Amino acid sequence: MSPGDEDANGLADCDDPSCSSICQQVCGNGVVDGAEQCDDGNQMDGDSCETNCTSPRCGNSIVDMGEMCDDGNGQIVDGCDRACAVSTITYMKASNTNASDRFGTRVALSADGQTLAVGAYQEGSFATGVGGNQADNTATNSGAVYVFTRTAAGWAQQGYLKASNTGIGDLFGWNLALSGNGNTLIVSSIGKGSSSGVNGSQLDDLLPSSGAAYVFTRTGTTWSQEAYLKATNPGANDFFGWSIALSADGATAALGALSEDSSATGVGGDGSNDLAANAGAVYVYVRSGGTWRPQAYVKASNTDAQDAFGASVALSGDGSTLAVGASAEASRATGVGGDQADNTMTLAGAVYTFTRSGAAWSQSSYIKASNTGASDGFGAAVALSGDGTTLVVGATGESSGVTGINGNELDNLATNSGAAYVFGLAGGTWSQRAYIKASNTGVSDLFGSSLAVSGDGNTVAISAIAEDSAATSVGGDQASNSAGNSGAVYLFERSVGVWRQRAYVKASNTGAGDRFGQSAAVAADGATMAVGAYFEASSATGVGGNQADNMAASAGAVYVYR
Repeated sequence: MSPGDEDANGLADCDDPSCSSICQQVCGNGVVDGAEQCDDGNQMDGDSCETNCTSPRCGNSIVDMGEMCDDGNGQIVDGCDRACAVSTITYMKASNTNASDRFGTRVALSADGQTLAVGAYQEGSFATGVGGNQADNTATNSGAVYVFTRTAAGWAQQGYLKASNTGIGDLFGWNLALSGNGNTLIVSSIGKGSSSGVNGSQLDDLLPSSGAAYVFTRTGTTWSQEAYLKATNPGANDFFGWSIALSADGATAALGALSEDSSATGVGGDGSNDLAANAGAVYVYVRSGGTWRPQAYVKASNTDAQDAFGASVALSGDGSTLAVGASAEASRATGVGGDQADNTMTLAGAVYTFTRSGAAWSQSSYIKASNTGASDGFGAAVALSGDGTTLVVGATGESSGVTGINGNELDNLATNSGAAYVFGLAGGTWSQRAYIKASNTGVSDLFGSSLAVSGDGNTVAISAIAEDSAATSVGGDQASNSAGNSGAVYLFERSVGVWRQRAYVKASNTGAGDRFGQSAAVAADGATMAVGAYFEASSATGVGGNQADNMAASAGAVYVYR
């Protein structure tokens, strides 16, 4: 043996290959033996090598060098995040806060969680384009969008965006979507009335509330408008842009017009008639070399008047899978692939999925709740994972009084409490995997109002905008009902196919009527979440302002959690 090695009667480290096989390796001898990852000889935790001679890592329940915390569970918004940093709540307001602006109507996060876009559809400035004058209020309800970015120093506003043809009542910022890298942003303006096509004249208002969408791109830190989109068959009061989804590369966009009136069915039908009032439609656009063009005009396979097809839309990361909610569809069917022909369950709702092969789209499934009920509004919100294999659907009018996961779906003891349904795709076929209720189900809470899902589909945020607890921040008392319509968000995580609730999230300044959860977004890794409360009333401006006053009714706020 080499000096320092021991025999069978002592403590042996066996760092020499010639050491007898009956010797034992020892963690803490300063030599990396056998299966050890490291050995610094001091057997201390929290340094460059742990007591058990494993390398430091986030998630080992030890606060290693460079970590702020490590609770070992990989959860978010529970005090210690997935990056082993202390969880934080950032409170964000517009740079020109005004009453009734409704900042936080919609939020979108880039995949890395470093870029945040916020819509305020009732903002009133008459500015146009990027970086204009925010101070006037002469264009009531014209709307605006605010872009924030995160650096090591924290969050800061990067852009103030308006339409290129700002008009009173246009509601710019009604909905929006960001690409994965945060460099492409699409914003809808459902009150816009122009009748032109892609990049056509923006000056007429011949079709009131036909709707329009604006594409913005970022180069460096500078935003500019790239395109102006209209439906291929614009009609008055169609509300084109009611819902928006964007692929990760920013090259495929889907826009819903829930009040479009054509009786066409399927993909590429005749959109020129108005024989099915408010049936709804979805329009797919693609970008190539900076130029946008329409790719598909999408209708339900069972188009009917008043179905509101396009109430919600979602795209997979590669843009090849599309989910569309029709929250007022009326079939009594349950599950996947049922009978679409009857209309005996008013406002039950349905979801349709479509897939793209090359440039051709086709419907791949017709999806209903497992407990279809009248006025459930299944499809009011939809979300897809990045790989397109996990689909989450909200039904704000569902009325079961149960709590938690996979409870009894059949009672109707809590009217409009709301529910969410998780579907999984395997072998080309969708099936329901979970039926999700809040942990504090309550009448008229509207659980399922907004949805957000991480890239891998393992983290889902579900809001209930009319939940009534006065709790604040994370993990508070869910039992009180002393702050009516304050709103809440519930975080669920999936592990080995099993779903469970991980966090109950409230605003840091919960107030009655704030509607926290009107919008929600999560980053691809699930480690950052943004939530809008569009009726929040503080008159603060910017990031980290005073949350305590209520001097600007319905100004709105956004909260970012890590």
